[in-house]
Amino acid sequence: MTTSLGVEQYRDVLSVALPEATDADTVLPDLHTLFTPDSHRAALYVDSTVVRGGRGVGKTFWYQSLLDPTLREVAAHEYGIERLNHLNVSAGYGASVKPALYPGTSVLGQLTDTNVRPFDIWYAVLLSALGQPELHQLLEWRDRVAWVRANPGAAERTVQQADERAQNQGTTHLILFDALEHLHRARAQADRLVSGILELALAMRLGTRNIRCKVFIRPDMFDGALLHFPDASKLTANAASLSWSRASLYGLLFHYMGNSSSSEADSFRRITEGWNADADGRRHLLPSVLSGDEVFQEQQFSLIAGPYMGANYRKGNTYTWLPNHLMDGVEQVSPRSFLSALGKAVSETREKYAGHDHAIHHEGIRRGVQTASETRVREIGEDLPWVRLAVRPLAGRQVPIDEETVVDLWREVELAEALRKDAERYVTADDTQVRTGPRHPDDAKLLIGELIALGVMRRRRDSRIDLPDVYRIAFNVGRKGGVPRVAG
Repeated sequence: MTTSLGVEQYRDVLSVALPEATDADTVLPDLHTLFTPDSHRAALYVDSTVVRGGRGVGKTFWYQSLLDPTLREVAAHEYGIERLNHLNVSAGYGASVKPALYPGTSVLGQLTDTNVRPFDIWYAVLLSALGQPELHQLLEWRDRVAWVRANPGAAERTVQQADERAQNQGTTHLILFDALEHLHRARAQADRLVSGILELALAMRLGTRNIRCKVFIRPDMFDGALLHFPDASKLTANAASLSWSRASLYGLLFHYMGNSSSSEADSFRRITEGWNADADGRRHLLPSVLSGDEVFQEQQFSLIAGPYMGANYRKGNTYTWLPNHLMDGVEQVSPRSFLSALGKAVSETREKYAGHDHAIHHEGIRRGVQTASETRVREIGEDLPWVRLAVRPLAGRQVPIDEETVVDLWREVELAEALRKDAERYVTADDTQVRTGPRHPDDAKLLIGELIALGVMRRRRDSRIDLPDVYRIAFNVGRKGGVPRVAG
């Protein structure tokens, strides 16, 4: 029996399987791309109110999957969460423009400029999702919010009646919130709006049995929210996280390969064995050895990319090298970065190493990591602009680097003053000052601590400061023997 595919066969199945665009907002999940790692089960529990995750880990993927009845049914079956089969799901906020369901960015800007209480905005969204008839007669969200403020009794009765109906029907109303970074251009206002969502979510969790909110949120946005309402700590205790192990990352790759539309996908399933179609024959189920057996996964990836990142084992093992060099400082790897790096590795191999005896050349993998680093740095620049200001002075240096040297470099460029000028400030109604930059711009040691918590830096055992490759490369920081930044 054949135990591997030919080089071009592997390249064909990889080229088709790996998504051309790795932005979750442009690639909608479907039956072929739905992958259910064990570590994500808790995030799908209906009572898991807060789901934390950085860029590219699957927040929008699960938001969109839960909105889709077919995908929700598959997730319910594969995770064994029967309650997912008895939901009425609505979007409370997301990247798509859906003014009938929730206010968009410009409307939210108008509402916050008039000092509307954020809780009331999201209460109006919830009541609209529950079918409050008077609200549906109002087209403008400012009028809906005004109705909520003027009719607290009717609003409460709507919630109570919806909760009782759901109880009698054996269902749960689930309202989903995603893409919270798009709430408002000013981070301080976005933090206030996030706090309103979380306050509403907690109120439903504590006050009803069958109305729930699920909030997909970046950790820094959750930490920056103004949780000044009673029992807010219960949100933290209840929070789930989207994380990816090395086995899950490779399981995702093999799932994509086995479910791709490539003419070679059937051959790939045949040589790896153990695949089964689901009950309706709509998708192919990954065998357990491909999803959780790292020894078997390594054997299969070696057939694709060779065992080593060069001539021998001293250059590194391809299976471990790729995720290790995409890992941030808190040892997390984004599947978006992983798939992006592999996609670049395949195209680089075809362009420059077409005659190589494996489908992926090790230099293609290195180029993939460089590309993933450039994307990651661009993303964190969009999410947290102050991080670029803090790391940029290290360009041209080499890590590991003494903490004192980092502090001296920051002092030379007057970083604290630059951060103060860059930070937006907002004063809330109770005179609480909110900072959108780092919490401690004037204290270098605490600033390093913030960067370590974000995964941009890490501290070695000898106390020196290091940068993981996924940030180091694109920030043009060197490491002896490490992956260089690509020129141009």
